[in-house]
Amino acid sequence: MKHLFIFLFIASVFTGCGDDCYNAPQTIAFKLVNSNDEDLITNGTLTSYSIKDENQVGISLTKTSEDLIILDNVGAYNGIKKYNFQSNIKVFDFSIQSSEFKGGCDGFEINKLTFTGVGINVTDEKGYYKIVLQ
Repeated sequence: MKHLFIFLFIASVFTGCGDDCYNAPQTIAFKLVNSNDEDLITNGTLTSYSIKDENQVGISLTKTSEDLIILDNVGAYNGIKKYNFQSNIKVFDFSIQSSEFKGGCDGFEINKLTFTGVGINVTDEKGYYKIVLQ
């Protein structure tokens, strides 16, 4: 236990924010389910999906082993940006409001996600957004 404490102390000293640090926005992940709470990727219903920003630029997505969809490199701006999710099941829009990080490092933080669309229900779970597509 003593060694663990010493390691964590040393690690925090060497990883503290300085002149060359950057705070990346937190990760945004989606879990897409049906009204019975069945994962649509796992059960094979959701076969194609993509996300584009307001300028029609495709967003890089990563699918995890738990069938979560992670949005790569979003939120690194100051303001609001609109996005469009398209799939073989449903289309919906959402926006991300970000701002400059105020914690001593350069970077950005995501302040708010807003979802719009008919027939979707979104809940903020621990670490991801669960989206019910009907």
